[in-house]
Amino acid sequence: MELYGYPLKAKFNQPRPPPPKVLPAPSSAAAGCKNRVPYHSDSFTTPWMPNSYYKAAALNPTLSPLTESFPGLPPTKIVPFISERPGGAFGRHTLDDWHRSNMTNYKESETTRHNAERLRADLNRTIKDVYQQGKRSQGESTQNLGERINDIEYWKSELCLELDAMIRETNSLADMQKRLERALADTEGPFQVAHKCLLNREKRMGIDLVSDDVEKQLIQEIKIIKSCRERLQQCLDTVNAQLMCNKEARQELEKDLADKQLGHHIDSKCYQMKNSSRGLHFFKGVERIDATVSVPETWARFTDNNIFRSQSARAASAKLRASTESLLMGTADEMWRQFSKVNDAFTSRITEIANAKSKIQTHLAKTRQEIFQIETKIQVIQKTIRDKEAQLKVAQTRLDERTRRPNVELCRDAAQLRLVQEVNEINETLRNLHQCLRASEDMLQMLVRSKGVLEHDLVVKNNSLFIDQERCMGMRKSYPSTVQILGYV
Repeated sequence: MELYGYPLKAKFNQPRPPPPKVLPAPSSAAAGCKNRVPYHSDSFTTPWMPNSYYKAAALNPTLSPLTESFPGLPPTKIVPFISERPGGAFGRHTLDDWHRSNMTNYKESETTRHNAERLRADLNRTIKDVYQQGKRSQGESTQNLGERINDIEYWKSELCLELDAMIRETNSLADMQKRLERALADTEGPFQVAHKCLLNREKRMGIDLVSDDVEKQLIQEIKIIKSCRERLQQCLDTVNAQLMCNKEARQELEKDLADKQLGHHIDSKCYQMKNSSRGLHFFKGVERIDATVSVPETWARFTDNNIFRSQSARAASAKLRASTESLLMGTADEMWRQFSKVNDAFTSRITEIANAKSKIQTHLAKTRQEIFQIETKIQVIQKTIRDKEAQLKVAQTRLDERTRRPNVELCRDAAQLRLVQEVNEINETLRNLHQCLRASEDMLQMLVRSKGVLEHDLVVKNNSLFIDQERCMGMRKSYPSTVQILGYV
């Protein structure tokens, strides 16, 4: 084995090809070797080529027998072929061409190596610049992340201070709310009864959800009860509204603080991240996604506005707590009269609903009977259609069989005309029957829809009776009178 050449780190070894079977004359070989470069082992160093090149180069050229070129003649009779070109009988190239080809390959190899050396030098400079630029850019990003972390920590401390102050003020206002609720406890019972009656009546369904006299009387009862504690209720509403305002401000502070904590955690993680850190991945195209929603100025202004809003809410809450007073005012007679009016309205409405329910049941029974009758007719029509379809099959089968008559037997005779007429008559009859069937089915659907409406209305009436008679009146009869609640008896 002889080393021909090696590209990069891979080596290719091929056996030396055997000498050709036909050699040139000694005189011509000696003349062709004059003034040639002596043999050097380095001349076999060639640029990298695929393995198939060496496999092709290793093939031994052979000459086919001359008998194949001249079939029919014995070997002794064949005249040898003599080339007209000087320099050999079978040579295709001269030795000068061979040496010239080698020199060309050497020059190309030297040029390629020189270009590769220049490319490696450029690559070394580029890699060095890339490392320096990456280190400088990463250092600037790390410094900016550190400054961002300091800003977040400052606003986090401000939010924590304001959040603690808001929690204390909200707790104080909640205590005042409880005091107002205890002051209204004496009139809370009748008010809750009337309010629950209204809520229960909101569960009425369909057409029964009307604004009737019962609802008007219940609303009037609620107004009368409210008038007895108007000032306290207004104060309580104001306190509730202020509590909601405080809650909203507190939620904004907590949300902002939670966002700051999460942002601080993320930025700290990014600040501590290095090239050797774990969990690093490629995110292609992430630099083209701009998910930011603020700039440093708007970011700081947002937190400052939240703190200012919380401070304003705290000041209003403190002022409200200072001006809150408890007052009790009520009239037992007016509340009792309204209580009786509501009960009378309930009794009248229950009677009306019971009468309507009885009429609905009567109409529902008649509708169900009609549905049964129309369903029977539909079955009769369907049976008739099936019978006519069987007759149609017979006629069409006959016509189909008669189309197979040979030659002149395909006669338009009376039987043929009658069969065609029969098919047309049956088709017309089927169309009429199908129209009747559709009309009957439409009527059945209307009856079923009417039945559903009546059943739904019946359910509505039962629901209204249950709400008015069982829930509302049961609760109002079992509840003690307003006079006893207020302590006048």
